[in-house]
Amino acid sequence: MYQWTFLFLAVIIAAVLLLPFSVKRVEEELEAFLLVMGAAAMTVSGAWSWHITAEALKEPLPIAGAVLAAGLIFAALRPRMERLTEKCAASLGTRMTLFVLIAAAGLAASAITAIVAALLFCELLWHLKLDRSTSLRASIYACYAIGLGAALTPLGEPLSTIITSKLRGAPHNAGFFWLAGLLAYWVIPAILAAAAMAAFWKKPSQAKPGETAAETAAETPRSIGLRALKVYVFIAALVLLGEGLRPLAEAIIPKLGDWQLYLLGLSSAALDNATLASAGIVPAMSRGQILSFALSLLVSGGMLIPGNIPNIITASKLGIRSKEWARTAIPPGILLLGVYFALIRLLR
Repeated sequence: MYQWTFLFLAVIIAAVLLLPFSVKRVEEELEAFLLVMGAAAMTVSGAWSWHITAEALKEPLPIAGAVLAAGLIFAALRPRMERLTEKCAASLGTRMTLFVLIAAAGLAASAITAIVAALLFCELLWHLKLDRSTSLRASIYACYAIGLGAALTPLGEPLSTIITSKLRGAPHNAGFFWLAGLLAYWVIPAILAAAAMAAFWKKPSQAKPGETAAETAAETPRSIGLRALKVYVFIAALVLLGEGLRPLAEAIIPKLGDWQLYLLGLSSAALDNATLASAGIVPAMSRGQILSFALSLLVSGGMLIPGNIPNIITASKLGIRSKEWARTAIPPGILLLGVYFALIRLLR
């Protein structure tokens, strides 16, 4: 019985990983597709309950609410934010402005949360009026920076909250800044590298009239509300998908060795990394094991749109498709994973 359950769950994982890139309709309706896959996973694993249903309805509310509130506030403050961005670009130049915005978003994410950091960055990027290629690259590198930076405190994102909670007792006695002590030397250079790659690897190009989303008509309350609704559905779908896949994760993860855990982190590109952390992080793990698994989850979460909350918010606001995201995000993600893996093995 369990074998069939795990087989069907594996098929669901494969569908989540592959169909957004091979079926155009799935790519266009990614939120609905993930919701169906989440419901399927819950059904296959027999995980439906009133508690989980309530969690799936409740957990997206703060995120969707933040998206809605920030959208309305930014719409009201748009002229002032545009003038501020233009002044920064005029005094620092476009490249340095991009570097500062991405680095600041990443470093501040653990204090202001990944959600606020992503929303603020998207709004300021909009005012730089860059072409689509530059905006796409900058926003993806910014999401890497925000995802890494948010992990430094339990306030930043669900992943860091779960890890801190699970390690609160002996032998780690994790407090508010425990993850900062573990990860800071690893993620801060990566945040700065992501900002530098976005700003200086290729020359930023300004948009031509009508060329990019930066020059579309001003947002309306209806469009802002629709984006918040899409984010709500997206997060609800990931909650169901994570809970539905939990039996598979709990059966496999405890049996894996260090390098296998590192490779497993790749699945967080399309799955809920908080679920993987919840199933895989246990107090008996060494600091080295926790570091390795956490870094793998954090980096992999930037590779695909469902991998992290900043990705979901940014892709929704800027209209980025799954293929576009993967084409730009996977190469730097694989590179960073390789660098981290080599350094971890070297320093042990």
